[in-house]
Amino acid sequence: MSFGGLSFRDLEYLVAVAEHRHFGRAAAWCGVSQPGLSAQVAKVEAVLGVAVFERTGKGAVPTRFGDQVLQHAVAVLAQARALLDLPKAWTEAPAGPLALGAIQTLGPYLFPHILRPLRDRFPALELRLEEGRTEGLLADLRAARLDAVLLALPAGDPSLTEVPLFFEPFVVAAPSDWHRDIDPGSDDGLLLLEEGHCLRDQALAACAAPRSAPGRRHATGLETLRHMVASGAGWTLMPALAAGATTTMAGLIQYQHQPAGTSLGRTIGMVWRRRDTRAAHHIMIADFLRDLDLPSRAASADHPVVAPHRRS
Repeated sequence: MSFGGLSFRDLEYLVAVAEHRHFGRAAAWCGVSQPGLSAQVAKVEAVLGVAVFERTGKGAVPTRFGDQVLQHAVAVLAQARALLDLPKAWTEAPAGPLALGAIQTLGPYLFPHILRPLRDRFPALELRLEEGRTEGLLADLRAARLDAVLLALPAGDPSLTEVPLFFEPFVVAAPSDWHRDIDPGSDDGLLLLEEGHCLRDQALAACAAPRSAPGRRHATGLETLRHMVASGAGWTLMPALAAGATTTMAGLIQYQHQPAGTSLGRTIGMVWRRRDTRAAHHIMIADFLRDLDLPSRAASADHPVVAPHRRS
C-alpha cells in the first residue's frame, strides 16, 4: 500500500473533521471549500480502503477504524511540527520553566556561583531548584519530574545524556588541632556520610577504605559532617566548593589541598533524558556552565589552607 499521494494537509483535514464533527465547519476552520475538503478526505479513505467517517444527516462521526486512523494522524502531525520547530530550538535561548536538580553535597555550594550568571544570560528561564540524593534525583529525571540534574558522573544510564562540566577536587577537612598526620590513603579517623550519599562512596574509593569498619562514625548530611569535624571527632574529605572561607567554624576546622598532580575528587556533570525535546536548550545551558570556569572557583584559595598541626 502506497502513501505517496497523501500529505500532512490531508491529515489536518481528517483531524479537523473529527474535531468539528461536520465537513462544512471543518472546511471553514481550514479555510477551504467544503467540496475541496470532502474530496481530500475521500482520497485518504480510498488510499486506506476503509471509511474513516460515517456521514450522517447532521455531520460526520469517526468509524471504529477511523478512531485508530485519527490517533495516528494526530501523532504524525505532532512529530512533523516538532521537526519544523527543531531549528528554532537550536537558535532560540532557553526559556520557560526548567526543573533543575542537584545532589545535596553540590547544590548549596554550586548554586551561588551559577545562579546570577544563568539569570543574566537566560533571563526568560524560570528555574525551579531541587536537591536530593543521586538515586532519587535520577528517578525523578526518568519520570520527567525533573528536566536536568547536576551530579557526580557517571550516572550510568544509557537513556540519559551526560555532559561533564568540571572536575571538583577534594580537600582534607580536619580539626585545627588534629594531632595525627592526615593521610588521604588511610581511613584512620575518617568520618563519612551515611549510606545513600555518592560522596560516601567517592571518599571510600579515594581512601581505598572498606565500606564498613568498627567504630566508624557517619553523618546524615554534609553540614553535620562538618560539625563533627569541628568537634574534633575526626577528619573527612570535603568537596572543594563546600570548603569556603566562612566554613571554618570560627577556626575549628582546617582545610588542606592535595599535593599537585593528585586526582582525588569527582567530575561534576549535567544529565538529562536522551529523548528530551529540549535537549538543544540543555546543551546550551551545559556549555554556558562549562564556560564559567568553575574548576578555578572550586580550587580557588578563598579559604585558609593550613598544614596539618601535630600535637605531641
